[in-house]
Amino acid sequence: MNDTTTPLQARGIGVTLGGVRVLDEVSLALPAGCWTAIVGPNGAGKSTLLSVLAGLRRPDDGQVSVGGDPIETLAARERARRIAWLAQQGEADGELAVREIVALGRLPHHGLFGAPGADDQRAVDLALEAAGATAFAGRRLGELSGGERQRALLARVLAVQAPVVLLDEPTTHLDAPHQRAVLCCITGLVRQQAAVAAVLHDLTLALAADRVVVMDQGRIRATGSPGDPALHAAIEAVFEQAIVIEPIGRTGVDGTADTRWVAVPAP
Repeated sequence: MNDTTTPLQARGIGVTLGGVRVLDEVSLALPAGCWTAIVGPNGAGKSTLLSVLAGLRRPDDGQVSVGGDPIETLAARERARRIAWLAQQGEADGELAVREIVALGRLPHHGLFGAPGADDQRAVDLALEAAGATAFAGRRLGELSGGERQRALLARVLAVQAPVVLLDEPTTHLDAPHQRAVLCCITGLVRQQAAVAAVLHDLTLALAADRVVVMDQGRIRATGSPGDPALHAAIEAVFEQAIVIEPIGRTGVDGTADTRWVAVPAP
């Protein structure tokens, strides 16, 4: 079965760690061609949810389906072809050059002992360019700044060319121009009909997504578009009224009016 409309779906997910219910009856669908931002205070369960969606942690309750197939039935290589994952603390060998790191994203396609082909090389080149990492592709990971390292690991995710992309704090260590570059990468994935979910602490960046999921105490408290007043109220509530969501009007390049939303400290 291959569900291209909803590449990933989670139903009734529950996880208990150390006697604490960190996820409780969480259900979430990630549609194709949509960027979903996941926000919430520390300890809300956001990173745990992403690890369950990636198949890295098996839930105590509920099920995750990828393309209509239960995730636990997929071989590791097939799962890696369908889901690309960037952890909050990305792991990679600091002795490898950036291009070698990015090329690891192609392993699910040609296998550990397979030889990379022209398509693989092209995918690596495109990923390096999209992540703004081409200029330091020959340098070792251990020689990079935090921001350069994050862009290299993002490029590895892009090289997979998976229909589902899961990002846990992808803008960590990045300055404003490179945060914008990450958003452009996400927009590009969405245009290619990928289902993208990103955990973000920066609420203003999250409010640039197609939809926002608000979590608190292991549950989803609200889901909506960035301009939804009910969503704004939920965000403000889970952050204990420490912030408010306000509109910013602007004129687009085509002359049409556009409203964006920002989170600012409450007065």
